[in-house]
Amino acid sequence: MIFFERFEKRTQNWRELRQEIETDNQPLDRAIQFWNKAPISARICDPYDQKTWPEAWQLLEENKYCEFGKILAIYYTISLTDRYAASNFEIQIAQDRAGQKLYYLLKVDDMIIGYDYSRAVHLSELPDTLEMQGVFPMENEQD
Repeated sequence: MIFFERFEKRTQNWRELRQEIETDNQPLDRAIQFWNKAPISARICDPYDQKTWPEAWQLLEENKYCEFGKILAIYYTISLTDRYAASNFEIQIAQDRAGQKLYYLLKVDDMIIGYDYSRAVHLSELPDTLEMQGVFPMENEQD
C-alpha cells in the first residue's frame, strides 16, 4: 500500500494519480478512492483556522491524514491538474441538524466531495438539513 512507502514513492504515486485524473471518466471519484485508502490519524490541524492547514507537501511528508486532512489532500490533488485549472474550489464545514453529524466537504464547481465517502455528488443532492459552519474559498493551486 502506497501510504506505507517512503516519501519519494508516495510523491511519485501522487503524481501518477494527478496524471490519471486528467483522462479518467470519473476523475473526482478516482481521487476519492485513492485518498480513502489513507489510514486515519488524529486531527492534524484546526479545520476552522486556515493558518494551521498543512500544505500538500507537508501532508505527503508527514503521512498523517485525519478526516479533514483527507479533504485537503483531495483538494490539492484535483487543483494541481490541468483538467481543473479553471475550477472554483471551496472547503466547507457543515453540520447536519437532523443527524448531528459534522461533514468536511470540498466543493468543486457544482460537485461536492465528502458527503458520500464513496463518490462525488451534485450540489443539488445535499439535504436541506445541512447547516454551514464554515466556508473557505480556495485558490487554484496552479495560480
